[in-house]
Amino acid sequence: MHYTLHQLQIFSKIVEMQSITKASEDLHLTQPAVSIQLRNFQQQFPIPLTEVIGRKLYITDFGKEIASAAEKILEEVKEINYKTLAYQGQLSGVLTISVVSTGKYIMPYFLSDFIRQHKGVELVLDVTNKAQVIRSLEKNKVDFSLVSVLPDKLKIEKTELMENQLYLVGNRDKRFDKKNYDKSILSKLPLIYRENGSGTRYTMESYIEENNIPVSKKMELTSNEAVKQAVIAGLGYSIMPLIGIRNELETGLLQIILIKGFPIKSKWHMIWLKNKKFSLVAKAFLNYLEQEKSTIIHNKFEGL
Repeated sequence: MHYTLHQLQIFSKIVEMQSITKASEDLHLTQPAVSIQLRNFQQQFPIPLTEVIGRKLYITDFGKEIASAAEKILEEVKEINYKTLAYQGQLSGVLTISVVSTGKYIMPYFLSDFIRQHKGVELVLDVTNKAQVIRSLEKNKVDFSLVSVLPDKLKIEKTELMENQLYLVGNRDKRFDKKNYDKSILSKLPLIYRENGSGTRYTMESYIEENNIPVSKKMELTSNEAVKQAVIAGLGYSIMPLIGIRNELETGLLQIILIKGFPIKSKWHMIWLKNKKFSLVAKAFLNYLEQEKSTIIHNKFEGL
């Protein structure tokens, strides 16, 4: 057999995506190029790796076995590359971070210079809701998690990054010229919520419950971007993190409705499991974060 690492990578991606088209898009290759590599790889085995029924691609049981072996080979190759870089004095390995969805507006700024400085570091960044972020941390699948609401049933350690400010926002169809509306205005507006498990929703609901405000829940959406677009379209109003709406405020698509006692404030924290055994990469990133976070906040977020 004379299969190549490239063929193993392509076949592994096809199995992961269950589609040649999706695999080609993810690998930034043309569909014919992926199909040719799959055919060349298949020719080295007497048993089919895939089959097409209708127009859908299926992986055979034998194909799944080969894919599992291919994953192990590719992981070993990665390990060889990391060790080679380590012997050359370069930091190398995988850094895994889970981030709540609104955290995607700040986390890249705390990562970019670190990744640029260490070419041998591979970043895996999972952006999802708070519930899934905490779940992945609890199962020790990640080095760090970025949250604005700390978990209450998990033993963690943390470092504070920056303040998170949430405001009531709407589009420009209706004017809100008063400087300080009473919080009771929330009961007069149709509100758009994030889904259960979202940190933004938790903060929003906590404020409403603490102040005993009867509200009209207009709809529930599963991402900050979806909520933003719904508000812009005039479907309702929402309480949103300032960090995620800067561009829309500057372009006039959204307006902040000023309420007494607002903004609602929380803190962005980078958290990790208590007594976590860090890899060299994770330890280096934490040291970098402690040394550089003030400079990053000043340079990238001072305008907030």
